[in-house]
Amino acid sequence: MARTDQERSAQDGSEQGGSEQERTQRSDHAPDLSMRGGRPTHGMTVAKSKPKNTFGTIRRIWSYIRPYRAGMAAVFLFTLVSTVLSLIAPYLLGSAVDDYIIPGDYKGLAGLCAVLLSVYAGTALFAWLQQHVMVKVSQLSIQDMRRDIFARLQLLPLRFFDSKTHGELMSRTTNDIENVSGTLNQSVTQLIASILSLIGSLGIMLYLNLWLTLLSMVTIPLVMLFTKTVAGRTRKYFSKQQANLGELNGFIEETVSGQKVVQIYRRERHAGEQFDAYNKKLTEASIQAQIYAGTVGPVMNVLNNVSFALIAAVGGYMAFQDWTTVGIVVAFLNYSKQFQRPLNDLANQFNLVQSAVAGAERVFEIMDTESEYENEEPMQDAGRLRGEVVFDRVSFSYKEDVTVLNDVSLTASPGQTIALVGPTGAGKTTIINLLTRFYEIDSGSITLDGMDIRLLDKDSLRRKLGIVLQDAYVFSASIRENIRYGRTDATDEEIEVAAKLANAHDFIMKLPEGYDTMLVSGGSNLSQGQRQLLTIARAVLADPVILILDEATSSIDTRTEMHIQSAMRTLMQGRTSFVIAHRLSTIREADEILVMHQGGIAERGSHEQLLAKRGFYYDLYNSQFKLPG
Repeated sequence: MARTDQERSAQDGSEQGGSEQERTQRSDHAPDLSMRGGRPTHGMTVAKSKPKNTFGTIRRIWSYIRPYRAGMAAVFLFTLVSTVLSLIAPYLLGSAVDDYIIPGDYKGLAGLCAVLLSVYAGTALFAWLQQHVMVKVSQLSIQDMRRDIFARLQLLPLRFFDSKTHGELMSRTTNDIENVSGTLNQSVTQLIASILSLIGSLGIMLYLNLWLTLLSMVTIPLVMLFTKTVAGRTRKYFSKQQANLGELNGFIEETVSGQKVVQIYRRERHAGEQFDAYNKKLTEASIQAQIYAGTVGPVMNVLNNVSFALIAAVGGYMAFQDWTTVGIVVAFLNYSKQFQRPLNDLANQFNLVQSAVAGAERVFEIMDTESEYENEEPMQDAGRLRGEVVFDRVSFSYKEDVTVLNDVSLTASPGQTIALVGPTGAGKTTIINLLTRFYEIDSGSITLDGMDIRLLDKDSLRRKLGIVLQDAYVFSASIRENIRYGRTDATDEEIEVAAKLANAHDFIMKLPEGYDTMLVSGGSNLSQGQRQLLTIARAVLADPVILILDEATSSIDTRTEMHIQSAMRTLMQGRTSFVIAHRLSTIREADEILVMHQGGIAERGSHEQLLAKRGFYYDLYNSQFKLPG
């Protein structure tokens, strides 16, 4: 559907599609060049599916809370005070029965009720305070988690993004983290309060009556057994629910992004059927998770009521026999409820924690993926480059045993323009991916000014490169900031100079806010040609030693292309340039044209030399421009 094979093949005309050899060895489709970096290491490792470790995941979540220990200490203190006050109330009720109600001392009862109201008010106040502080602690912790996962995404290799849909990554970085956030907001304070209330209630119950306390424990083994059984099942189904939600989000994101493709090929019904399948899987997993989770409350209520009834019966009998007082029985019944309630709450929290752990594991899986620079030895700075690029017998495959480039050698002298042409899937974009170290070669070497690029610091290397992608990408920011993305320390004057060189200044000045015009998502308030001009201005501003143009003019009208060609000729002067072009008319002036075919260089030479050979290039050119004879 959206961004599916057919659309990517259409958009990536010079690289994906035609050649079955290269197309089948990639993840799903050949990766596009990207503004983001990516680990070039060919054998990158992604966190493998490990046995689920609930306590290990909880410890990692706790590591995000730990920096806010002062806040957690305040939460504990407020919860302790609130719990102590809540434990005083039942004792006061028992005293009211024995000391005031039975003797008929209504004046004393009124005074005790006033104290009781103060206790209830204090309980509510400190409960609010602990929740108020806990919300701040949890949101700050989640803010740190969001920051870490986003930072990690910036360091992950392109191979990782090839294996994940955008929707799935969005689901992990938003839905799953929000799941953890909700649990921190609710469960942490509830767990603290439940444990304190459990200990406090048990201590007072033992003090009031040992035998009634032992009687209240009868149902606890059943509660623990039931909770353990349900927790195991709900963990499984909550994990499945989160995974299915990620799949559904991925499908929705792809379909919305490629709605034009869906409609032009009349695939709306098929898209609906696919959505129904994903939706059904999510619904089934959600029903299973919620059914198991939903059994906790009713079953716990039954067990609690059984315990309550036993205490009421035995306690009443003991009061009739004068073995205890009615007030103590009343107080004990209330403490029994306060003892059972934390058990219920703890059981319910298991469900929330299971769901949060399932989401957190999906988040930590991304964080545990090998990053761009992980385990990399210290690299040398590229320094000042002249721009000589040499590929020496380079071979590469995106997947093992399926070769994309085979023994490719080429030399680009400083300031020379090299054009890469050939049918879809021949390996043109792969050459660029290797030069930028988005991927690492399998064998051979690539050197810049005689330095093996595997020994160069990636940041230092990429600062020397300027890339104009065939799919012009702009950010939701001002035009000025979009151009400045190429060099963050650039002045406004330098930005305007770059825009003029890219022939973008005139159309920018016609916009209502000029360079301060805000672009909406994807730059949809600009034409495709205008977006292309902005990306060219961005590359101009970066002042690269090596310029890479990947189908830079493939989606621009003829008039705009003329402006771009003029600007590009000026820009390429003195720079080593690699041009991938589907329209052969754009590369006639290249110093050398490399004709790629089935992962190798089939022909090389100037435009006139290749036409004279009447070989593969001649056939390609003739298919676009009918030649005489």
